[in-house]
Amino acid sequence: MSEKKLVSIIIPVHNEALNIAPLHEELTKTLRKLAYDFEIVYVDDGSTDDSSKILYELTAKNINIHVIQFSRNFGKEAAVSAGLHAAKGDAAIIIDADMQMPPSLMKEFIARWEQGAEVVVGVFSARSMQLARRVGAKIFYSIMQTIGHTKITPHATDYRLLDRQVIDTFNDFTERNRITRGLIDWLGFERDYVYFEQAPRLHGKPSYKFSDLIALAVNSLTAYSLVPLRMAGYLGVFILTVTIPLGILLYIERFIMHDPFGWGVSGTFFLAVLILALVGLILACLGLISIYIAHIHTEVIDRPLYVVRRKPKAKDLSTADSTAEEKILEKELDISEGALEG
Repeated sequence: MSEKKLVSIIIPVHNEALNIAPLHEELTKTLRKLAYDFEIVYVDDGSTDDSSKILYELTAKNINIHVIQFSRNFGKEAAVSAGLHAAKGDAAIIIDADMQMPPSLMKEFIARWEQGAEVVVGVFSARSMQLARRVGAKIFYSIMQTIGHTKITPHATDYRLLDRQVIDTFNDFTERNRITRGLIDWLGFERDYVYFEQAPRLHGKPSYKFSDLIALAVNSLTAYSLVPLRMAGYLGVFILTVTIPLGILLYIERFIMHDPFGWGVSGTFFLAVLILALVGLILACLGLISIYIAHIHTEVIDRPLYVVRRKPKAKDLSTADSTAEEKILEKELDISEGALEG
């Protein structure tokens, strides 16, 4: 009889003392119905309430529950990364502790994984948001879809399942300023989506402030698109494209043709055009420098040059080698026979 597959559940926690017990109860009910072995990895991201105390009480009751406690608050991205580094399962499911992501959906996530998906992403089909956040999210996703070299699914969440191969590849990343969902999207792999409505937060307030969301958006734009870095160069080229022909036209009209159109261009206006042209030249030079900075940025983050999803088996390689050797022998025999006939 084959052993059951192990699935790791990764839960970042920051000041969620009131939510841990109901989450764990709901999680236990869901996992009991599934024919898999499970380990639950709670990552306490420097909580200042009783979260760590409650988590360690859970570990005393179940050997399949593990707690990673940070020395201080390092942020959700670091907490998720720590959970993935510790995960031992054939797959891992990341879920928040605020009960806005239904644990009952794990059955669907695992089913999609068994059908061949290596990444299963939870996406909000409907969510309650303030108007400012809703407008900001729409603008952010529109910009990312336009300029980002990694396409991010709108309203995708951190609630996702990763296959073991994806986890191992993710754990090879060394960049520090990371957005987990962006890195997973960058990796590619076969993916599927599970859509669900955002449930109301059970207790407490979100740790993520509006300023944190803005910082996350800026980090996403700069980490997954080099367009913002090159904007100064684009602006400089545009200014030069406009001011140089304009300056030449005004010079010819004023000093060579002696103002036949009666424009009456003054020396101050010429000076303004000259200054604008110099500003454009400076910005264009900054754009050239930004290209070199972009190369440095790409090398420093040290992402893999490529990601292999499937390698040819040794049997296939040996078959290919033997086939190649047979073709070489056949060719040598043909040459030998031709020489004998000659």
